Amino acid sequence: MPEKFFNQTQNLMKTLTIVLSCLILASCSQKKKPNENNSEMESNNVISLFDGNTLDGWRNYRSQSGGSWAVADGTIHLPAFDNRQNKDLVDLITTEKYDNFELSLEFKIDNQSNSGIIYLCSEEFDHSYASGPEYQVLDDVGYPGEKIPSRLTSSLYDLYAPDSASVTPVGEWNSVKIIVNNDTIEHWLNGKKVLSCVRGSADWNSRVANSKWKDFSGFGLTKVGHIALQDHGNEVWYRNINIKKLN
Repeated sequence: MPEKFFNQTQNLMKTLTIVLSCLILASCSQKKKPNENNSEMESNNVISLFDGNTLDGWRNYRSQSGGSWAVADGTIHLPAFDNRQNKDLVDLITTEKYDNFELSLEFKIDNQSNSGIIYLCSEEFDHSYASGPEYQVLDDVGYPGEKIPSRLTSSLYDLYAPDSASVTPVGEWNSVKIIVNNDTIEHWLNGKKVLSCVRGSADWNSRVANSKWKDFSGFGLTKVGHIALQDHGNEVWYRNINIKKLN
């Protein structure tokens, strides 16, 4: 082999080796990112409640059969009633219970849709909403029902109306934050706090007595409970569901 050709071959092999090494390092770096993110979340007491691929960590309320919740394109998706094979209305709940926490997630809905995020709920009752307060999720514009302020998006359903809530149009994502710190509750929508209240206060008790919850004994007073996504028969999507434990 001529010396010139031999040297060119060696140089080419060195270049290929360097390129291959860079590609391997880049691949390893990319693979580490999720672990790094998970470690950062764990160090801040933040737990991911949805892995984007499965419903691990979730189940039907009271372990009911049926239900139409499924994973679709990295979201927890519930199709509209008319597009379901199973016609049962079944809420989806976390397998774990939580007390003091900061819950964050995103949702989007279809036209005229109605859903909700119910927290601190107990399975002692037939329905999740019988015990747990509800962060309302609604098409505020197109929903055919009566537009009551305390039943619009981000309200604490039928008790507290949101203050100047800014909801994105149907089909676009909204960000939610729910904080429960002992008896203090906060609802946030798209980065803004829209309401705050105290469970068991005179104001709370007065509102409950004048709401649809007046005959629900112990409503909203469960100290440790599940988080539920409500099946109201309408299409809705949830994603990026994380919880940070407080205290």
